[in-house]
Amino acid sequence: MFFLLGLLSQKGKSKRLENGRLADCPASPNAVSSEPGTQPEKYVEPLQAKLEDVLQAIKDTGGVITSQSDNYLSATYMSAVFKFVDDVEVRADGALCHIRSASRVGYSDRGANRKRVAAIRAAL
Repeated sequence: MFFLLGLLSQKGKSKRLENGRLADCPASPNAVSSEPGTQPEKYVEPLQAKLEDVLQAIKDTGGVITSQSDNYLSATYMSAVFKFVDDVEVRADGALCHIRSASRVGYSDRGANRKRVAAIRAAL
């Protein structure tokens, strides 16, 4: 069943910007975001970096850039065993970059998205 979910996740897409902001986190506990108004248990601090530096940190941590503009980028990460795809999206906001990391399928991510944001932060 996990292999089927992995295949299903490979067919999805990132949420993109909604009204100039990163999409809200789903009800399930498999996403984190730094956008204002995010539920406390899903909140992460925004990155204090330029978008181009975040882009490089994402590449350095194994992400694949899928879209890029002046104030937005999206990337995917794939898990090693079951090939689950997770999306990372970043929105530049002055001296900060807001970040959202979310699983495309499933309910729990066992903290993978929070750890991913911490790895990107450490790579900066």
